[in-house]
Amino acid sequence: MRILLVASAFNSLTQRVFVELRDRGHRPAVHLMVGDDPLREAVRKYRPELIVAPMLKTAVPRDVWTAHTCLIVHPGPLGDRGPSALDWAIHEGAERWGVTVLQADELMDAGDVWAHAECELPPVGKSDLYRGEIADAALRAVLLAVRRFASGTYLPRPQRGPGWAVPDHTRPYLDQRLRRIDWAGDPTATVLRKLRAADSQPGVLDELLGAEWYLHGGHPERELRGKPGELLATRAGALCRATVDGAVWIPQLRPRRRPGGPATFKLPATLALGDRLPVLPELPPLPSLFSPSAAQRRSGVPDSPQGKGSWTDIDYHEDGPVGFLRFSFPGGAMSTEQCRRLLAAYRHALARPTSVLVLGGGRDFFSNGIHLNVIEAAADPAAESWANINAIDDLVAELITTTDRLVVAAVGGNAAAGGAMLALAADEVWCREGVVLNPHYRLMGLHGSEYWTYTLPSRVGAAAADRLTRRALPVSAASAQQLGLVDRVIPATPGEFGREVARFAALLAAGPGLQERIAAKKLGRERDEAIKPLDAYREEELALMRRTFFDPDEPYHALRTAFVRKHPVHSTPPHLTGVGEPS
Repeated sequence: MRILLVASAFNSLTQRVFVELRDRGHRPAVHLMVGDDPLREAVRKYRPELIVAPMLKTAVPRDVWTAHTCLIVHPGPLGDRGPSALDWAIHEGAERWGVTVLQADELMDAGDVWAHAECELPPVGKSDLYRGEIADAALRAVLLAVRRFASGTYLPRPQRGPGWAVPDHTRPYLDQRLRRIDWAGDPTATVLRKLRAADSQPGVLDELLGAEWYLHGGHPERELRGKPGELLATRAGALCRATVDGAVWIPQLRPRRRPGGPATFKLPATLALGDRLPVLPELPPLPSLFSPSAAQRRSGVPDSPQGKGSWTDIDYHEDGPVGFLRFSFPGGAMSTEQCRRLLAAYRHALARPTSVLVLGGGRDFFSNGIHLNVIEAAADPAAESWANINAIDDLVAELITTTDRLVVAAVGGNAAAGGAMLALAADEVWCREGVVLNPHYRLMGLHGSEYWTYTLPSRVGAAAADRLTRRALPVSAASAQQLGLVDRVIPATPGEFGREVARFAALLAAGPGLQERIAAKKLGRERDEAIKPLDAYREEELALMRRTFFDPDEPYHALRTAFVRKHPVHSTPPHLTGVGEPS
């Protein structure tokens, strides 16, 4: 079926719907409702049988939805209406939520219902939920609605009349007055809900060290204590701030935009504060890898698996012959400093007596490659770009040259660009069923590095590697497995993924022939090295990257700035408009 996806951005949910429809034999194309929108022209050219809006901030014109069935995906349960549905659910502490697919109508979110699906809301950030439980529920609802439409017999349920018993629950936009944190009065649980309800956008506006900032992200600190509102410590670029009954970690800050000034963007909290940051205790970045000092024990920082008493973005623990090195960086971006810390942790893990090492396994982003925000904020973006790509290359090289054990990349959340290629450096790639991969760099004006010219063709062949990087389209976990990008697809919820990875890793470690596989891996690496040294791939890739980074006229610089500062898009990118046509 020809389906036109109409969206305000080709975001994670729009991509998820796109790849899943394509996997099922439909012919989806994308139209972005941006700028002087030519939706009518797009509909005329594409002639869709159905229009689906996975994420839309503006109304579809009346003449379009009266002439074509247009289904709107609303991230709320039956009867919920309003622009901040998921924000309100987290803000109010809802434990269950849902997604509704309804027909476009005069009144926003009030059209006939084609499908709905329920889901749990675990205590994590909004963007994590949106890419996880909400996306899973949305996909179930969209696929059901599409099947019902294709049947030609289903009649959607009107949200009115005697057959409709669900109360109307319309709520306004959740503005900063309601999001504001009262550090002297709000308990930790309330502070976390407010931070999580705004973690990616719009953030929580607050005053800190004499300036106004948007706070992004929030994690509990179970041991450190202080005067409410006081800054207590730093770790891995994040700030620990006291509440009335505990403390929270805030990973990112964004300065409030000044009238007439340029758009601001998120940065690691300590980097954003710069010279404003007072002298604070800096806690070890890896509490379960480093032995705590007496001072750390007194401050309550534990040396326990998974940092149970104190947040950290990198953690290592073991279960018998399996080591688990987990990392979780906001937005999936990996700065020079984050890459170096992860490399240090990986080398520590290699010193441990394990036969299987699992990298990743968290519930949200695996990685999206280099940190464009940190690069944009640098005094010399070209030099920081160069440092960042070399730092992630160092990490990838260490994975590729690990020959004394099997390495598994456990991809529980989406991955793109250098982050997708990072996963390919492992011996096996295991993906959660709902993951979307973007194994390409072209849209940022980059050739890419991370040894992809070695690993990607080795997995999928030269022709498929060229097609993936040139077409620059997302692929589902299922399609990635068919291509050879992924070795195992794990059907699990985001919260279950880590446990399933641990179960499969234990089976791998205990399985017959493990040592033979490790020996064959070593021989294979030696054979490849004799054919073409690994350093040669890196030199070829970095020669192109260096030229791009240090030439101010290269498109990369303008594309990076537009991405980081969220410049408005004025038209649908050409690579999306015709993808519904046969290749």
